[in-house]
Amino acid sequence: MSNCDGCCKSGPGYASPLEAISGPRESLIYVTAVYTGTGIEKPDYLATVDVDPNSPTYSKVIHRLHVPHLGDELHHTGWNSCSSCHGDTSAERRFLIAPALVSGRIYVVDVKTNSRAPSLHKVVEPSDIIQKTGLAYPHTSHCLASGEIMVSCLGDKDGNAAGNGFLLLDSEFNVKGRWEKPGHSPLFGYDFWYQPRHNTMISTSWGAPSAFTKGFDLQHVADGFYGRHLHVYNWPGGELRQTLDLGNEGLLPLEIRFLHDPAKDTGFVGSALTSNMIRFFKTQDGSWSHEVAISVKPLKVQNWILPEMPGLITDFLISLDDRFLYFVNWLHGDIRQYNIEDLKNPKLTGQVWVGGLVQKGSPTVAITDDGETWQSEVPEIQGKKLRGGPQMIQLSLDGKRLYVTNSLFSAWDRQFYPELVEKGSHMLQIDVDTENGGLKINPNFFVDFGTEPDGPSLAHEMRYPGGDCTSDIWI
Repeated sequence: MSNCDGCCKSGPGYASPLEAISGPRESLIYVTAVYTGTGIEKPDYLATVDVDPNSPTYSKVIHRLHVPHLGDELHHTGWNSCSSCHGDTSAERRFLIAPALVSGRIYVVDVKTNSRAPSLHKVVEPSDIIQKTGLAYPHTSHCLASGEIMVSCLGDKDGNAAGNGFLLLDSEFNVKGRWEKPGHSPLFGYDFWYQPRHNTMISTSWGAPSAFTKGFDLQHVADGFYGRHLHVYNWPGGELRQTLDLGNEGLLPLEIRFLHDPAKDTGFVGSALTSNMIRFFKTQDGSWSHEVAISVKPLKVQNWILPEMPGLITDFLISLDDRFLYFVNWLHGDIRQYNIEDLKNPKLTGQVWVGGLVQKGSPTVAITDDGETWQSEVPEIQGKKLRGGPQMIQLSLDGKRLYVTNSLFSAWDRQFYPELVEKGSHMLQIDVDTENGGLKINPNFFVDFGTEPDGPSLAHEMRYPGGDCTSDIWI
């Protein structure tokens, strides 16, 4: 695989993470919006939201690209080219790759011809993917410096986790095959991140699609339908070199991020069910190890399905200067900011409540160790009560604005936040203090996906046209 060494620095993205911080302020953001699983028989769509505070359509959905099929469940998105191809003058960040988690289709969206009104460029059909690779349930996509696109897939066509692996598309979005070597597929699949200077890719473990697509059942964890491992691969060779068992402290490890500095050999992964942020790192002998970096204590609660409620860390990210880490507790309802300049001792520097199951007015109450009850103070924004809990987040390049949506996955939304399915998602923007730390809700920004033309929809992942800190990888 070429690292584009010696090329003129005029390809997509930025030469370094620190250079990206000085990039232009975001004016548009693309958001996947879902009708699948809501009872509304309409196709999912990609919403374009105006995030320019000087624009007359600020905080509004200005375009909707509806996909041509029903039942897709658009979820995460990635790019055909990113900063990993910055040195390649022939590369262009033109297409957004949008896998459909349930149907198995992969949509390729042209966002360059008209960034305010993207158009559908190509559809990779699940039958083609299954026939050539046996893979289904596509999730995370990353562009590679070679011009190829790699997509993690969570199972086979029958929803068995044993059939998962990594799909390769060529630069024209044709199915090439699997990335990993035969016999080197992970136990479960979900997210992945590569760090070429350490010749390493690490992937995470959600669960078997046959289980999670039906909603969450705690018994499925005991029955072995959910993961707790990190899978360490040789990069770019595709050989599974090591499997890290995170144990009971690392159940359902979801999003994974290396530090942005490509020389660093450290990263984090959020374990959803046990609500721990786990730091992984290379040891002196070249193997990889891990330790719990941050723990979110479960809340003792009344009037809920269990006597204790996990935070459920479902998404996190790291600022481009590697100073701050942000994560969400989807069930508790808070967003947290930690200073991670001392990687072994993260320091809580900001916290804001934007929803959750224990907010005032909810039937569920939390109980302190002293037996007192409490509920979180969640403000209304523009007269609107905040629904659900914080789920996906995206940070501006300069680190000063954090965007947040609140849908996880339609079957889980319906189970934990039925009001979210009935009334739709919303999108918020959080102002970030990057000097001293701190988070504050921007009262002027509120996108209500409950008032969409075809009915309430579920908003999930967000991307800027020029790239962001959860999709760009530097080499």
